[in-house]
Amino acid sequence: MTPDDLRETSAALAGRALELPELAGAGTVAAYVSVGSEPGTLALLDALRARGVRVLLPALLPDNDLDWGAYESEGSLARVQHGGRMALFEPAGERLGPGAVTTADAVLLPGLAVDARGMRLGRGGGSYDRVLARLERAGAHPALVVLLYDSEVVERVPAEPHDRPVAAVVTPSGVRRFRPGS
Repeated sequence: MTPDDLRETSAALAGRALELPELAGAGTVAAYVSVGSEPGTLALLDALRARGVRVLLPALLPDNDLDWGAYESEGSLARVQHGGRMALFEPAGERLGPGAVTTADAVLLPGLAVDARGMRLGRGGGSYDRVLARLERAGAHPALVVLLYDSEVVERVPAEPHDRPVAAVVTPSGVRRFRPGS
């Protein structure tokens, strides 16, 4: 994709996501800053902040768990290199602890693909599996939404017993919702 394609895709994704009732009524949204070839999220993060939404972003811990910090603007991010893996953009300010995600009304998840059941394929590090388990233990039930390109919505991805389906996938061309147990 060209830089113009990426900007257009990012704007379309933000527009689609902002139409979600789960985000329209949210006071706090846990999200992430896209990296590499992931669909761009900065336009969405800025639009949520402009609405007065508290946006939490992850910071990767040495054990692959996630701590959280508040997003203020693109200038509030630090580029952090984690060993031999890719660099991530993380909140530069105060850390709120791994449990901060339990205050979110919606959690926007990264992924490589999602299938017709709403099962999300991640990168394999288990960070978001820990987040989802933490939400379950806390009795928190935020809307779970994955942000992907249209081509990343597939028929089937591998799933393990601990995997949890998402409520919806947002792509630049639209939103697809999933029924529990489908």
